[in-house]
Amino acid sequence: GGSGDIVLGESCYLNSGTVLYCGNGIKIGNKVLIAANCTLAPVNHGILREKPISEQPFMNSRGGIVIEDDVWLGANVIVLDGAYISEGCVVGAGSLVSGRLEPYGIYVGNPLRLVGQRK
Repeated sequence: GGSGDIVLGESCYLNSGTVLYCGNGIKIGNKVLIAANCTLAPVNHGILREKPISEQPFMNSRGGIVIEDDVWLGANVIVLDGAYISEGCVVGAGSLVSGRLEPYGIYVGNPLRLVGQRK
């Protein structure tokens, strides 16, 4: 699904069952915690009707995935191509991330919503 690099910062913890696709690249900062069964997927299949999905090329990159320092992703979080998780964010279990998150925000759900700020 691409030839992007996966770059991990210092003191990162990825729990069991976590899946990282290289796709358009993943950059993870320092002191990031990723709970069990998370999926980071910086790639998307084409969906045009003229070909079966299994025969389509991948779509253009939306920028890969960037996770800055001091972030915590709860269990079963899915992070999609183009997601930018700013420093200090917390993303609650089972959430879907596809856009840019503000620093130190606490986010939950699908659709994702800001529910607080780390103090």
